[in-house]
Amino acid sequence: MATQNPTDPVEATGADVVTRFAPSPTGFLHIGGARTALFNWLFARHHGGKFLLRIEDTDRARSTEAAIEAILDGMRWLELDWDGDAVYQFARADRHAEVAQELLAKGEAYRCYLTQDELAAMRAEAQEKRKPFRVRSPWRDRDDGDPALPHVIRLRAPQDGATTIDDRVQGEVTVQNAELDDFILLRSDGTPTYMLSVVVDDNDMGVTHVIRGDDHLNNAFRQLALLRAMGWREPVYAHVPLIHGADGAKLSKRHGALGVDAYRDEMGYLPEAVNNYLLRLGWGHGDAEIISREQAVQWFDLAHIGRSPSRFDFKKLENLNGHYLREADNDRLAALAAPRVETLIGRALTGDEHALLAQAMESLKPRARTLIEIAEGATFLFAPLPLAMDEKAAKLLADAPEGLLAAAADRLRALDDWSAEAIEAAVRETAESAELGLGKLAQPLRAALTGRAVSPGIFDVLLLLGRDASLARLDAAHNYPAGA
Repeated sequence: MATQNPTDPVEATGADVVTRFAPSPTGFLHIGGARTALFNWLFARHHGGKFLLRIEDTDRARSTEAAIEAILDGMRWLELDWDGDAVYQFARADRHAEVAQELLAKGEAYRCYLTQDELAAMRAEAQEKRKPFRVRSPWRDRDDGDPALPHVIRLRAPQDGATTIDDRVQGEVTVQNAELDDFILLRSDGTPTYMLSVVVDDNDMGVTHVIRGDDHLNNAFRQLALLRAMGWREPVYAHVPLIHGADGAKLSKRHGALGVDAYRDEMGYLPEAVNNYLLRLGWGHGDAEIISREQAVQWFDLAHIGRSPSRFDFKKLENLNGHYLREADNDRLAALAAPRVETLIGRALTGDEHALLAQAMESLKPRARTLIEIAEGATFLFAPLPLAMDEKAAKLLADAPEGLLAAAADRLRALDDWSAEAIEAAVRETAESAELGLGKLAQPLRAALTGRAVSPGIFDVLLLLGRDASLARLDAAHNYPAGA
């Protein structure tokens, strides 16, 4: 039978809602952590409440300033703004220790003098009996220990009955209290443990809803024991299934378990695409796939988070990113693509070239799925003569009818107006005069102008390059491959 909660879980609405994201700064902002942050942010914004950020930097050996900055940078890139200043858990260690002492004074905790050898023997006995190892300290019911001797402080967890959590994702989950152990609150050196720090911080920060991965579900029962020992208000729990790879296995680096910086810097995704994709990993609103930030805030709730693990699919993410590229402002895309283009061509772009890159976006973005593809597709605009030809382009030039490119160049050179309409008319007239379909001319033209077999439409290419560059490239290609 479940024990009766001393206080009902808070069913806060409106400005009462407070959520938090509490990453450990031992690495970058993991893609799964980003989803947790997004869900917490959306729930708070949906209710007009607060979204708080807590950096759980108590692991001093592994926490680094670089990792903290990477987390903050990733949050800013995803536009997951938090309310107030970020809280650093290590700075609150004295407060955590104060609560442990209060529990000790109330009889809800006790000093434990078990040695490492004694604990090792207990662990070995549990293994021999093939039972889970749970600390059952003989010091729980003793008060004759010397406080001056090395000891830890343990919570006096309930041993009878059961604890039930009405989880907003997992449903009702019950654990027998006999399965809980008297976990450590303060180590022998006086430092607080993670389990104590989390509970104290959540309470002091006024957190009403704890939305996190379901790998923390077991921790919730232990944390509830501490909450109830202090008589504090209990939060609403929502434990979200973890993300799996496309093969159903636990998400790893080969599946995409990387920092969000890799999705931005190495893979060329837009933040709105990543947010949209993460939102749909485990949550849904009917058949909606393309969900704006405004819609996400309006629609998000805990009831529509699924109970089954979601599977990470790069193809779906790329398709979403392609959609957002097509919707994006051209100047913004050019600014994002420019550093990538500069890396590819090995030099800085001039002011005029930046303007040309922005102008080219309407032609480049319909075919692209990432900023990397946009940058790669744009490099032909800035290539020096003679153009380097890829293998397919070289074959197209070699197979082109003799004099075809020269004829095209002559017609284009005769134009008084270098407009899209005039360019298209000249190219079509050249194809008709040679009794060829447009494609038979467009293919070698594309190769001569870009050095590639794939590019934006040939009329767009000619317009973007302009008269002088277009004619110079066609003239250079007349004797290809003999003069190459």
